Amino acid sequence: MTSTTNDVAIRVRDLGKCYQIYDQPQDRLKQSLLPRLLRLIGKQGKDFYREFWALRDVSFDIGHGETVGIVGRNGSGKSTLLQIICGTLTPTQGEVQVGGRVAALLELGAGFNPEFTGRENVYLNAGVLGLSRDEIDQRFDAITEFADVGQFIDQPIKTYSSGMVVRLAFAVAINVDPEILIIDEALSVGDERFQRKCFSRIEDIRASGATILFVSHSGATVIDLCDQAILLDDGTLLEMGAPKQTVGRYQRLLYAAPHQRAKIRDEILAKLAAPSEPTADVSAPLLRKQEPGGVEGTTESFDPSLTPSSTIKYEPKGVEIADALVATTAGARINNLVRGSDYYFRYNVRFFEPATNVRFGMLIKTVAGVELGGATSSANMGAAIPFVSAGTVYCVSFYFSCSLNPGIYFLNAGVLGVTSRGPETFLHRLLDVAMFRVLPEAEDTATGPVYFKCSAHLAPTTSLPANQGIPDHGLANPH
Repeated sequence: MTSTTNDVAIRVRDLGKCYQIYDQPQDRLKQSLLPRLLRLIGKQGKDFYREFWALRDVSFDIGHGETVGIVGRNGSGKSTLLQIICGTLTPTQGEVQVGGRVAALLELGAGFNPEFTGRENVYLNAGVLGLSRDEIDQRFDAITEFADVGQFIDQPIKTYSSGMVVRLAFAVAINVDPEILIIDEALSVGDERFQRKCFSRIEDIRASGATILFVSHSGATVIDLCDQAILLDDGTLLEMGAPKQTVGRYQRLLYAAPHQRAKIRDEILAKLAAPSEPTADVSAPLLRKQEPGGVEGTTESFDPSLTPSSTIKYEPKGVEIADALVATTAGARINNLVRGSDYYFRYNVRFFEPATNVRFGMLIKTVAGVELGGATSSANMGAAIPFVSAGTVYCVSFYFSCSLNPGIYFLNAGVLGVTSRGPETFLHRLLDVAMFRVLPEAEDTATGPVYFKCSAHLAPTTSLPANQGIPDHGLANPH
Protein backbone atom coordinates (compact mmCIF):
# COMPACT_ATOMS: atom_id res chain seq x y z
CA MET A 1 0.00 0.00 0.00
CA THR A 2 1.41 3.38 -1.03
CA SER A 3 0.54 7.02 -0.45
CA THR A 4 -1.58 9.04 -2.81
CA THR A 5 -0.73 12.31 -4.48
CA ASN A 6 -2.54 15.53 -5.39
CA ASP A 7 -6.19 15.68 -4.31
CA VAL A 8 -6.83 11.94 -4.06
CA ALA A 9 -7.18 10.47 -0.57
CA ILE A 10 -7.91 6.86 -1.61
CA ARG A 11 -7.00 5.40 -4.99
CA VAL A 12 -8.04 1.84 -5.89
CA ARG A 13 -6.83 0.27 -9.14
CA ASP A 14 -7.85 -3.11 -10.62
CA LEU A 15 -8.40 -4.51 -7.15
CA GLY A 16 -9.24 -8.18 -6.78
CA LYS A 17 -9.47 -10.67 -3.94
CA CYS A 18 -9.71 -14.40 -4.61
CA TYR A 19 -10.34 -17.09 -2.00
CA GLN A 20 -9.73 -20.82 -2.37
CA ILE A 21 -12.88 -22.77 -1.44
CA TYR A 22 -12.42 -26.40 -0.37
CA ASP A 23 -15.37 -28.79 -0.37
CA GLN A 24 -13.79 -31.10 2.20
CA PRO A 25 -11.14 -30.53 4.92
CA GLN A 26 -8.83 -33.16 3.40
CA ASP A 27 -8.78 -31.25 0.11
CA ARG A 28 -6.76 -28.53 1.78
CA LEU A 29 -4.06 -31.06 2.71
CA LYS A 30 -4.12 -32.55 -0.79
CA GLN A 31 -3.65 -29.10 -2.30
CA SER A 32 -0.59 -28.43 -0.17
CA LEU A 33 1.12 -31.69 -1.18
CA LEU A 34 -0.10 -33.38 -4.37
CA PRO A 35 0.31 -30.63 -7.03
CA ARG A 36 3.96 -30.19 -6.04
CA LEU A 37 4.62 -33.94 -6.09
CA LEU A 38 2.94 -34.34 -9.48
CA ARG A 39 5.08 -31.58 -10.96
CA LEU A 40 8.22 -33.24 -9.61
CA ILE A 41 7.45 -36.39 -11.60
CA GLY A 42 6.55 -34.41 -14.70
CA LYS A 43 2.77 -34.66 -14.50
CA GLN A 44 0.18 -31.93 -14.64
CA GLY A 45 -0.78 -30.65 -11.22
CA LYS A 46 -4.41 -30.74 -10.12
CA ASP A 47 -6.22 -28.15 -8.02
CA PHE A 48 -8.45 -29.37 -5.20
CA TYR A 49 -10.23 -26.06 -4.66
CA ARG A 50 -12.66 -23.71 -6.37
CA GLU A 51 -11.87 -20.04 -6.86
CA PHE A 52 -14.21 -17.48 -5.34
CA TRP A 53 -13.58 -13.86 -6.30
CA ALA A 54 -14.91 -11.63 -3.51
CA LEU A 55 -13.75 -8.62 -5.55
CA ARG A 56 -12.75 -8.35 -9.18
CA ASP A 57 -11.29 -5.42 -11.15
CA VAL A 58 -12.51 -2.67 -8.80
CA SER A 59 -11.17 0.83 -9.52
CA PHE A 60 -12.13 4.26 -8.17
CA ASP A 61 -10.75 7.48 -6.66
CA ILE A 62 -11.96 9.30 -3.56
CA GLY A 63 -10.88 12.90 -3.13
CA HIS A 64 -9.73 14.53 0.09
CA GLY A 65 -12.70 15.71 2.12
CA GLU A 66 -15.26 13.54 0.32
CA THR A 67 -17.79 11.33 2.10
CA VAL A 68 -18.53 8.16 0.16
CA GLY A 69 -20.97 5.39 1.04
CA ILE A 70 -20.75 1.79 -0.16
CA VAL A 71 -23.99 -0.13 -0.71
CA GLY A 72 -24.67 -3.63 -1.95
CA ARG A 73 -26.38 -6.86 -1.09
CA ASN A 74 -24.90 -9.23 1.51
CA GLY A 75 -21.86 -10.94 0.03
CA SER A 76 -21.18 -8.24 -2.54
CA GLY A 77 -17.63 -7.56 -1.26
CA LYS A 78 -18.16 -4.39 0.79
CA SER A 79 -16.35 -5.49 3.95
CA THR A 80 -13.59 -7.13 1.93
CA LEU A 81 -12.98 -3.85 0.12
CA LEU A 82 -12.73 -1.89 3.38
CA GLN A 83 -10.37 -4.43 4.94
CA ILE A 84 -8.02 -4.20 1.95
CA ILE A 85 -8.08 -0.39 2.06
CA CYS A 86 -7.27 -0.50 5.79
CA GLY A 87 -4.43 -2.93 5.21
CA THR A 88 -5.83 -5.78 7.29
CA LEU A 89 -6.33 -7.94 4.20
CA THR A 90 -3.95 -8.50 1.28
CA PRO A 91 -5.39 -8.23 -2.25
CA THR A 92 -4.87 -10.97 -4.83
CA GLN A 93 -4.36 -8.37 -7.54
CA GLY A 94 -4.34 -4.62 -7.99
CA GLU A 95 -3.22 -1.91 -5.61
CA VAL A 96 -4.53 0.61 -3.08
CA GLN A 97 -3.01 4.01 -2.35
CA VAL A 98 -4.02 5.85 0.84
CA GLY A 99 -2.92 9.34 1.89
CA GLY A 100 -3.41 10.30 5.54
CA ARG A 101 -3.95 8.88 9.02
CA VAL A 102 -6.64 6.18 8.90
CA ALA A 103 -9.08 5.33 11.69
CA ALA A 104 -11.13 2.23 10.95
CA LEU A 105 -14.32 0.93 12.55
CA LEU A 106 -14.47 -2.54 11.03
CA GLU A 107 -15.46 -4.88 13.85
CA LEU A 108 -16.18 -2.72 16.87
CA GLY A 109 -14.51 -4.07 19.98
CA ALA A 110 -12.72 -6.86 18.12
CA GLY A 111 -9.32 -5.49 19.24
CA PHE A 112 -10.26 -5.23 22.92
CA ASN A 113 -8.66 -7.56 25.46
CA PRO A 114 -11.52 -8.85 27.68
CA GLU A 115 -9.19 -9.17 30.67
CA PHE A 116 -8.09 -5.52 30.47
CA THR A 117 -10.14 -2.70 31.94
CA GLY A 118 -11.89 -0.18 29.75
CA ARG A 119 -9.19 2.37 30.59
CA GLU A 120 -6.41 -0.02 29.57
CA ASN A 121 -8.18 -0.86 26.32
CA VAL A 122 -8.62 2.82 25.49
CA TYR A 123 -4.85 3.35 25.74
CA LEU A 124 -4.16 0.14 23.83
CA ASN A 125 -6.51 0.87 20.94
CA ALA A 126 -5.74 4.57 20.67
CA GLY A 127 -2.04 3.68 20.56
CA VAL A 128 -2.68 1.24 17.72
CA LEU A 129 -4.50 4.02 15.87
CA GLY A 130 -1.40 6.21 16.11
CA LEU A 131 -1.84 8.42 19.20
CA SER A 132 0.99 9.01 21.65
CA ARG A 133 0.56 8.56 25.41
CA ASP A 134 0.31 12.32 25.91
CA GLU A 135 -2.32 12.64 23.17
CA ILE A 136 -4.40 9.87 24.73
CA ASP A 137 -4.11 11.57 28.14
CA GLN A 138 -5.47 14.78 26.62
CA ARG A 139 -8.41 13.01 24.95
CA PHE A 140 -9.24 10.41 27.58
CA ASP A 141 -11.99 12.42 29.25
CA ALA A 142 -13.63 13.15 25.88
CA ILE A 143 -13.52 9.44 25.01
CA THR A 144 -15.07 8.29 28.28
CA GLU A 145 -17.70 11.03 28.18
CA PHE A 146 -18.70 10.02 24.65
CA ALA A 147 -18.79 6.29 25.50
CA ASP A 148 -20.89 6.93 28.63
CA VAL A 149 -19.81 3.78 30.47
CA GLY A 150 -19.49 5.53 33.84
CA GLN A 151 -17.52 3.78 36.57
CA PHE A 152 -17.23 0.68 34.39
CA ILE A 153 -14.24 2.34 32.71
CA ASP A 154 -12.05 0.71 35.40
CA GLN A 155 -13.72 -2.68 35.18
CA PRO A 156 -12.62 -5.54 32.87
CA ILE A 157 -14.19 -5.48 29.43
CA LYS A 158 -15.55 -8.99 30.02
CA THR A 159 -18.02 -7.45 32.52
CA TYR A 160 -19.41 -5.03 29.88
CA SER A 161 -22.60 -5.48 27.95
CA SER A 162 -22.20 -5.73 24.18
CA GLY A 163 -23.60 -2.20 23.85
CA MET A 164 -21.00 -0.78 26.24
CA VAL A 165 -18.18 -2.45 24.31
CA VAL A 166 -19.45 -1.01 21.04
CA ARG A 167 -19.82 2.49 22.50
CA LEU A 168 -16.30 2.48 23.92
CA ALA A 169 -14.77 1.20 20.66
CA PHE A 170 -16.63 3.85 18.64
CA ALA A 171 -15.60 6.57 21.08
CA VAL A 172 -11.92 5.66 20.74
CA ALA A 173 -11.93 5.52 16.95
CA ILE A 174 -13.64 8.84 16.32
CA ASN A 175 -11.55 10.78 18.84
CA VAL A 176 -8.21 10.26 17.11
CA ASP A 177 -8.82 13.11 14.61
CA PRO A 178 -8.44 10.88 11.54
CA GLU A 179 -7.67 12.23 8.10
CA ILE A 180 -9.50 9.19 6.69
CA LEU A 181 -12.34 7.53 8.62
CA ILE A 182 -13.47 4.09 7.45
CA ILE A 183 -16.63 2.59 8.93
CA ASP A 184 -18.11 -0.84 8.29
CA GLU A 185 -21.81 -0.91 9.24
CA ALA A 186 -21.21 0.75 12.62
CA LEU A 187 -23.62 3.69 12.34
CA SER A 188 -26.52 1.72 13.81
CA VAL A 189 -24.91 0.97 17.17
CA GLY A 190 -26.48 1.86 20.51
CA ASP A 191 -29.76 3.58 21.25
CA GLU A 192 -31.19 6.64 19.48
CA ARG A 193 -29.38 9.11 21.76
CA PHE A 194 -26.01 7.47 21.17
CA GLN A 195 -26.65 7.22 17.42
CA ARG A 196 -27.30 10.95 17.32
CA LYS A 197 -24.00 11.54 19.13
CA CYS A 198 -22.25 9.37 16.53
CA PHE A 199 -23.78 11.23 13.60
CA SER A 200 -23.00 14.58 15.20
CA ARG A 201 -19.36 13.59 15.69
CA ILE A 202 -19.12 12.32 12.12
CA GLU A 203 -20.52 15.63 10.92
CA ASP A 204 -17.74 17.37 12.88
CA ILE A 205 -15.15 15.09 11.27
CA ARG A 206 -16.57 15.92 7.84
CA ALA A 207 -16.46 19.63 8.60
CA SER A 208 -12.78 19.32 9.54
CA GLY A 209 -12.03 18.18 5.99
CA ALA A 210 -11.55 14.48 6.67
CA THR A 211 -12.36 11.80 4.09
CA ILE A 212 -15.05 9.32 5.15
CA LEU A 213 -15.74 5.95 3.56
CA PHE A 214 -18.42 3.75 5.06
CA VAL A 215 -20.65 0.75 4.42
CA SER A 216 -24.32 0.97 5.26
CA HIS A 217 -27.50 -0.92 4.47
CA SER A 218 -29.46 2.26 5.17
CA GLY A 219 -30.07 4.05 1.89
CA ALA A 220 -31.38 7.12 3.71
CA THR A 221 -28.12 7.42 5.69
CA VAL A 222 -26.02 7.21 2.52
CA ILE A 223 -28.14 9.84 0.79
CA ASP A 224 -28.08 12.13 3.81
CA LEU A 225 -24.34 11.94 4.53
CA CYS A 226 -22.56 11.23 1.26
CA ASP A 227 -21.17 13.17 -1.68
CA GLN A 228 -20.94 9.96 -3.74
CA ALA A 229 -22.05 6.35 -3.42
CA ILE A 230 -20.51 3.10 -4.67
CA LEU A 231 -22.69 0.13 -5.66
CA LEU A 232 -21.05 -3.30 -5.42
CA ASP A 233 -22.68 -6.55 -6.50
CA ASP A 234 -21.05 -9.98 -6.63
CA GLY A 235 -17.64 -8.37 -6.18
CA THR A 236 -18.06 -6.03 -9.13
CA LEU A 237 -18.30 -2.23 -9.01
CA LEU A 238 -21.52 -1.46 -10.87
CA GLU A 239 -21.63 2.28 -10.27
CA MET A 240 -20.04 5.21 -8.49
CA GLY A 241 -22.14 8.34 -8.64
CA ALA A 242 -24.85 10.50 -7.07
CA PRO A 243 -26.13 8.86 -3.85
CA LYS A 244 -29.81 9.17 -4.72
CA GLN A 245 -29.56 7.35 -8.05
CA THR A 246 -27.03 4.80 -6.80
CA VAL A 247 -29.11 3.89 -3.74
CA GLY A 248 -32.18 3.59 -5.95
CA ARG A 249 -30.43 1.07 -8.18
CA TYR A 250 -29.16 -0.82 -5.13
CA GLN A 251 -32.70 -1.10 -3.78
CA ARG A 252 -33.93 -2.30 -7.13
CA LEU A 253 -31.33 -5.10 -7.05
CA LEU A 254 -32.09 -5.86 -3.40
CA TYR A 255 -35.80 -6.48 -3.96
CA ALA A 256 -35.51 -8.19 -7.35
CA ALA A 257 -36.17 -11.89 -7.77
CA PRO A 258 -32.92 -13.91 -7.98
CA HIS A 259 -33.46 -14.84 -11.64
CA GLN A 260 -33.89 -11.16 -12.57
CA ARG A 261 -30.73 -9.77 -10.94
CA ALA A 262 -28.36 -10.58 -13.80
CA LYS A 263 -30.63 -8.68 -16.20
CA ILE A 264 -30.80 -5.68 -13.85
CA ARG A 265 -27.00 -5.68 -13.43
CA ASP A 266 -26.58 -5.64 -17.21
CA GLU A 267 -29.08 -2.78 -17.51
CA ILE A 268 -27.21 -0.72 -14.90
CA LEU A 269 -23.86 -1.29 -16.59
CA ALA A 270 -25.31 -0.51 -20.03
CA LYS A 271 -26.96 2.69 -18.83
CA LEU A 272 -23.74 3.91 -17.22
CA ALA A 273 -21.73 3.09 -20.36
CA ALA A 274 -24.13 5.08 -22.56
CA PRO A 275 -23.63 8.86 -22.92
CA SER A 276 -25.81 10.73 -20.44
CA GLU A 277 -28.68 12.84 -21.71
CA PRO A 278 -29.09 16.43 -20.55
CA THR A 279 -31.75 16.87 -17.90
CA ALA A 280 -33.81 19.83 -16.91
CA ASP A 281 -32.52 22.04 -14.11
CA VAL A 282 -35.12 21.35 -11.45
CA SER A 283 -33.57 23.93 -9.14
CA ALA A 284 -34.37 26.80 -11.50
CA PRO A 285 -37.25 29.01 -10.32
CA LEU A 286 -40.55 28.85 -12.15
CA LEU A 287 -41.22 32.01 -14.13
CA ARG A 288 -44.74 33.26 -13.51
CA LYS A 289 -46.69 36.42 -13.98
CA GLN A 290 -46.68 39.04 -11.27
CA GLU A 291 -49.84 39.95 -9.44
CA PRO A 292 -50.77 43.65 -9.18
CA GLY A 293 -48.45 45.47 -6.82
CA GLY A 294 -45.46 43.30 -7.74
CA VAL A 295 -46.34 40.42 -5.43
CA GLU A 296 -45.58 37.06 -7.03
CA GLY A 297 -48.62 34.87 -7.56
CA THR A 298 -48.85 31.41 -6.03
CA THR A 299 -51.50 29.77 -8.18
CA GLU A 300 -51.67 25.98 -8.45
CA SER A 301 -51.04 24.69 -11.95
CA PHE A 302 -49.78 21.79 -14.03
CA ASP A 303 -46.45 22.06 -15.86
CA PRO A 304 -46.11 19.21 -18.43
CA SER A 305 -42.32 19.69 -18.57
CA LEU A 306 -41.98 19.00 -14.84
CA THR A 307 -41.52 15.24 -15.09
CA PRO A 308 -38.83 13.12 -13.38
CA SER A 309 -35.99 11.67 -15.41
CA SER A 310 -34.66 9.67 -12.45
CA THR A 311 -37.51 7.15 -12.11
CA ILE A 312 -36.36 3.70 -11.01
CA LYS A 313 -38.75 0.76 -11.42
CA TYR A 314 -38.61 -2.40 -9.35
CA GLU A 315 -39.40 -5.63 -11.14
CA PRO A 316 -43.16 -6.27 -10.74
CA LYS A 317 -44.15 -9.43 -8.88
CA GLY A 318 -47.65 -9.94 -10.18
CA VAL A 319 -48.60 -6.32 -9.50
CA GLU A 320 -48.06 -3.09 -11.44
CA ILE A 321 -48.34 0.59 -10.45
CA ALA A 322 -49.38 3.13 -13.10
CA ASP A 323 -50.76 6.65 -13.59
CA ALA A 324 -49.15 8.30 -10.56
CA LEU A 325 -50.02 11.97 -10.16
CA VAL A 326 -50.68 14.80 -7.68
CA ALA A 327 -54.15 16.35 -7.65
CA THR A 328 -56.09 19.03 -5.82
CA THR A 329 -58.90 18.02 -3.47
CA ALA A 330 -61.27 18.91 -6.36
CA GLY A 331 -59.52 16.33 -8.57
CA ALA A 332 -57.50 18.61 -10.90
CA ARG A 333 -54.06 17.30 -11.83
CA ILE A 334 -51.24 19.67 -10.77
CA ASN A 335 -47.52 19.67 -9.98
CA ASN A 336 -47.09 23.30 -8.87
CA LEU A 337 -48.28 23.34 -5.27
CA VAL A 338 -48.96 26.06 -2.73
CA ARG A 339 -47.61 25.71 0.77
CA GLY A 340 -50.34 25.17 3.35
CA SER A 341 -52.87 23.66 0.92
CA ASP A 342 -54.17 20.08 0.82
CA TYR A 343 -53.62 17.58 -2.00
CA TYR A 344 -53.90 13.96 -3.08
CA PHE A 345 -51.15 11.68 -4.35
CA ARG A 346 -52.88 9.09 -6.52
CA TYR A 347 -51.89 6.00 -8.45
CA ASN A 348 -53.57 2.89 -9.85
CA VAL A 349 -52.52 -0.66 -8.98
CA ARG A 350 -53.41 -3.64 -11.18
CA PHE A 351 -53.11 -7.17 -9.76
CA PHE A 352 -52.18 -9.86 -12.28
CA GLU A 353 -51.81 -12.47 -9.55
CA PRO A 354 -53.72 -12.98 -6.29
CA ALA A 355 -52.08 -11.47 -3.20
CA THR A 356 -52.67 -11.37 0.55
CA ASN A 357 -51.91 -8.87 3.32
CA VAL A 358 -51.73 -6.03 0.82
CA ARG A 359 -50.61 -2.53 1.83
CA PHE A 360 -49.93 0.58 -0.22
CA GLY A 361 -47.42 3.31 0.50
CA MET A 362 -45.99 6.67 -0.51
CA LEU A 363 -42.90 8.71 0.34
CA ILE A 364 -41.82 12.31 -0.27
CA LYS A 365 -38.12 13.10 -0.80
CA THR A 366 -35.92 16.08 -1.54
CA VAL A 367 -33.87 16.49 -4.73
CA ALA A 368 -30.92 14.95 -2.84
CA GLY A 369 -33.07 11.95 -1.93
CA VAL A 370 -33.48 12.74 1.77
CA GLU A 371 -36.69 11.13 3.01
CA LEU A 372 -39.05 13.74 4.47
CA GLY A 373 -42.04 11.59 5.28
CA GLY A 374 -44.69 9.28 3.94
CA ALA A 375 -47.44 6.89 4.89
CA THR A 376 -48.80 3.39 4.41
CA SER A 377 -52.43 2.37 4.03
CA SER A 378 -52.21 0.24 7.18
CA ALA A 379 -49.83 0.12 10.11
CA ASN A 380 -49.08 -3.63 9.93
CA MET A 381 -49.96 -6.88 8.15
CA GLY A 382 -52.81 -7.50 10.57
CA ALA A 383 -54.63 -4.40 9.34
CA ALA A 384 -53.80 -4.96 5.66
CA ILE A 385 -56.23 -6.03 2.95
CA PRO A 386 -56.54 -9.80 3.58
CA PHE A 387 -56.93 -10.90 -0.04
CA VAL A 388 -56.89 -9.33 -3.50
CA SER A 389 -57.85 -11.48 -6.48
CA ALA A 390 -56.14 -11.43 -9.88
CA GLY A 391 -57.64 -8.85 -12.23
CA THR A 392 -58.48 -6.38 -9.45
CA VAL A 393 -57.52 -2.71 -9.88
CA TYR A 394 -57.18 -0.39 -6.90
CA CYS A 395 -57.16 3.40 -7.13
CA VAL A 396 -54.94 4.50 -4.24
CA SER A 397 -55.19 8.06 -2.88
CA PHE A 398 -53.04 9.54 -0.13
CA TYR A 399 -54.33 12.83 1.28
CA PHE A 400 -51.60 15.16 2.52
CA SER A 401 -51.14 18.73 3.64
CA CYS A 402 -48.26 20.52 1.92
CA SER A 403 -46.06 21.59 4.83
CA LEU A 404 -43.00 22.09 2.67
CA ASN A 405 -41.02 25.17 1.81
CA PRO A 406 -40.51 26.27 -1.82
CA GLY A 407 -38.48 23.78 -3.83
CA ILE A 408 -38.60 20.58 -5.86
CA TYR A 409 -39.73 17.29 -4.32
CA PHE A 410 -40.11 13.69 -5.52
CA LEU A 411 -42.60 10.92 -4.73
CA ASN A 412 -42.26 7.14 -4.37
CA ALA A 413 -45.12 4.67 -4.70
CA GLY A 414 -45.11 1.08 -3.47
CA VAL A 415 -47.21 -2.02 -2.87
CA LEU A 416 -46.36 -4.52 -0.13
CA GLY A 417 -47.91 -7.95 0.09
CA VAL A 418 -47.56 -11.71 -0.08
CA THR A 419 -47.91 -13.87 -3.18
CA SER A 420 -47.13 -17.46 -4.06
CA ARG A 421 -43.59 -16.27 -4.86
CA GLY A 422 -42.62 -15.93 -1.20
CA PRO A 423 -42.92 -13.88 2.03
CA GLU A 424 -44.01 -10.25 2.33
CA THR A 425 -42.06 -8.00 0.02
CA PHE A 426 -42.52 -5.11 -2.39
CA LEU A 427 -44.80 -6.48 -5.10
CA HIS A 428 -44.01 -3.36 -7.09
CA ARG A 429 -42.25 -0.10 -6.29
CA LEU A 430 -41.48 3.03 -8.26
CA LEU A 431 -38.87 5.52 -7.04
CA ASP A 432 -39.22 9.14 -8.23
CA VAL A 433 -42.42 8.22 -10.06
CA ALA A 434 -43.67 11.82 -9.77
CA MET A 435 -42.32 15.21 -8.85
CA PHE A 436 -43.78 18.54 -7.81
CA ARG A 437 -42.71 22.06 -7.08
CA VAL A 438 -43.80 24.09 -4.06
CA LEU A 439 -44.14 27.63 -5.34
CA PRO A 440 -42.07 30.46 -3.85
CA GLU A 441 -43.69 33.13 -1.72
CA ALA A 442 -42.86 36.80 -1.54
CA GLU A 443 -40.48 37.79 1.28
CA ASP A 444 -40.39 34.25 2.63
CA THR A 445 -38.08 33.86 5.66
CA ALA A 446 -38.54 30.10 6.16
CA THR A 447 -35.49 27.85 5.79
CA GLY A 448 -34.97 24.14 5.17
CA PRO A 449 -37.37 21.80 3.35
CA VAL A 450 -40.05 21.46 6.05
CA TYR A 451 -42.26 24.40 6.98
CA PHE A 452 -42.68 25.26 10.65
CA LYS A 453 -45.17 27.96 11.55
CA CYS A 454 -42.96 30.38 13.42
CA SER A 455 -41.88 34.00 13.30
CA ALA A 456 -39.19 36.18 14.82
CA HIS A 457 -39.95 38.97 17.30
CA LEU A 458 -37.11 41.36 18.11
CA ALA A 459 -36.88 43.81 20.99
CA PRO A 460 -33.79 45.78 21.99
CA THR A 461 -32.58 45.36 25.56
CA THR A 462 -29.51 46.53 27.46
CA SER A 463 -29.23 43.58 29.85
CA LEU A 464 -30.81 40.28 30.80
CA PRO A 465 -32.30 39.84 34.30
CA ALA A 466 -29.98 37.54 36.25
CA ASN A 467 -32.70 35.13 37.39
CA GLN A 468 -35.31 35.48 34.67
CA GLY A 469 -33.45 34.57 31.48
CA ILE A 470 -34.60 35.99 28.16
CA PRO A 471 -37.26 38.71 28.61
CA ASP A 472 -40.72 37.89 27.33
CA HIS A 473 -41.59 40.12 24.35
CA GLY A 474 -44.47 38.07 23.11
CA LEU A 475 -42.33 35.13 21.96
CA ALA A 476 -44.59 32.61 23.65
CA ASN A 477 -47.49 33.57 21.41
CA PRO A 478 -46.12 34.81 18.10
CA HIS A 479 -48.56 36.18 15.54
